[in-house]
Amino acid sequence: KDWPPYVFIMVGVYTGLRREEILALQWDCVFLDAPTPYISVRRAWRNDHNRADISTILKAPAAKRDIPIPKKLVECLREQKGESISDFVIADSKGKPLNYGQFQRMWKYVKVRTVGEHSYYKYVNGKSIKFTVKNELGQARKNRPSIVATIDFVVTPHVLRHTYITNLIYLGVDPKTVQYLVGHVSVGLNQPFFIG
Repeated sequence: KDWPPYVFIMVGVYTGLRREEILALQWDCVFLDAPTPYISVRRAWRNDHNRADISTILKAPAAKRDIPIPKKLVECLREQKGESISDFVIADSKGKPLNYGQFQRMWKYVKVRTVGEHSYYKYVNGKSIKFTVKNELGQARKNRPSIVATIDFVVTPHVLRHTYITNLIYLGVDPKTVQYLVGHVSVGLNQPFFIG
């Protein structure tokens, strides 16, 4: 909960928004006091030479949608809004949307806690040397002992979306509703939520 990507992860898991939809999400599209609280997807984030470009042009017409949100996410967003100085739900310290480099740094909090190979650079005799280490579950990082590998699978922002879709299917939500909630153009076997 105290990690910088916490709100990003909560929005991803509980709404299935794409990374570009989460990073473009502004408070004017978050309706916490509605009878059924929801998020309205109306903008997308793009990276333009390491600058955030927020656009109303979405991936597809189906990407424009309203997604009901559960109480746990409402509480998380209410707390975030109370501390926010920005129009954006996810913002940098100046209230601006994150650029690609800032997003990568934020996501690194998750990435460095996964098992597998990780690289880091260290200056030795004035030269930058790349070191690669392989972490096992429960093992502390050699270069940063305070960081322990606690995640035993590869986590990407898109995995959060797949988790949301999988949970909807497990709950018995019909495919057309899943299609709407995730902003897919059609329901078909080539859609990610039908892939094992």
